[in-house]
Amino acid sequence: MEADVPLNDDEQTTAPQRKVIHIDMDAFYASVEQRDNPELRDKPVAVGGSRERGVVAAASYEARRFGVRSAMPSVTAKRQCPDLIFVKPRFEVYKAISQQIREIFAEHTPIIEPLSLDEAYLDVTENLQSIPLARDIALAIRAKIKTETGLNASAGISYNKFLAKLASDHRKPNGQYVISPETGPAFVETLPVGKFHGIGPATAAKFNALGIRTGLDIRNQTPSFLEANFGKSGTYYYWISRGIDERPVRANRIRKSVGAENTFFEDLNDFEAMATALTPLVDKVWRHCETTGNRGRTVTLKIKFFDFEIMSRSRSTDVPVGTRDDLNRAAIQLLKSVMPLPKAVRLLGVSLSSLQRTDDEAEQLGLPI
Repeated sequence: MEADVPLNDDEQTTAPQRKVIHIDMDAFYASVEQRDNPELRDKPVAVGGSRERGVVAAASYEARRFGVRSAMPSVTAKRQCPDLIFVKPRFEVYKAISQQIREIFAEHTPIIEPLSLDEAYLDVTENLQSIPLARDIALAIRAKIKTETGLNASAGISYNKFLAKLASDHRKPNGQYVISPETGPAFVETLPVGKFHGIGPATAAKFNALGIRTGLDIRNQTPSFLEANFGKSGTYYYWISRGIDERPVRANRIRKSVGAENTFFEDLNDFEAMATALTPLVDKVWRHCETTGNRGRTVTLKIKFFDFEIMSRSRSTDVPVGTRDDLNRAAIQLLKSVMPLPKAVRLLGVSLSSLQRTDDEAEQLGLPI
């Protein structure tokens, strides 16, 4: 059990020390399927399509032991875990459970920033039940989630969003961890850059190529060096390497666009390779649309060349994109429209913007191609 580290208010200042909780449901979709079907319990389960171009949306912890993870191609997952059981997603069920969980959050604070159906930030600096320790609020929330849904949640507690997110990963599954103002900078010091939330494999590889492997290594760099090598993100890395993150928890955050991109370890040149690389990006964007009930009217293709020059192409329609296949066709047509490309491609991205909520009962209109 973690040390009892209260996030006490600083009596010498007028503003209280912020108390942020990051709640993350453990293998949410897969755990719901195991809860509702006893035959799946204690077995490796993947939520998603088993077809050749299918993608894993979520994996149970039994499947994760074989290296199966979300966003992995289904054929790869099956190869790594031959006994893997694929289950079709039931997004309406996940949404209903997510709403139950959101109502539990609201018993403690109105300042809730959902990130997806299965995770959210809570600002409990001033909480509705006057519980003095953020750690105890997290314990109460996790206990009630277990009682009402039968599912496990992990929690991270800290004085900012970056550290709260790190803390929730630290004791998964079904655990929680506190990173206090006194321990925050030291916690980040030893952290490999690949563990930083928001730093993907390609960026981590770039850090490593520069001889930067830990939070302490980032902290030893100047702001100008980080900005020169990582653009505007360099400033963000400079501050979080010191355990500083001033971003507020934003209640009722309205997302105007959703996108996914991937940087390739080897540059791409031919159309077929790029078209195939778009598939998991389209799947990820559409998964967000399915889980949130949002639809968008503008599809954008982003292309970054080997020399970091960026090209983008967009297409808007009068009606929202109605299906995953419509989104995929739109992305492929945008790619065709710029072929042949003048240079090798190191990154592709797909985004959907002009988002709007859709009535679950309304008929979804397709994108005319």
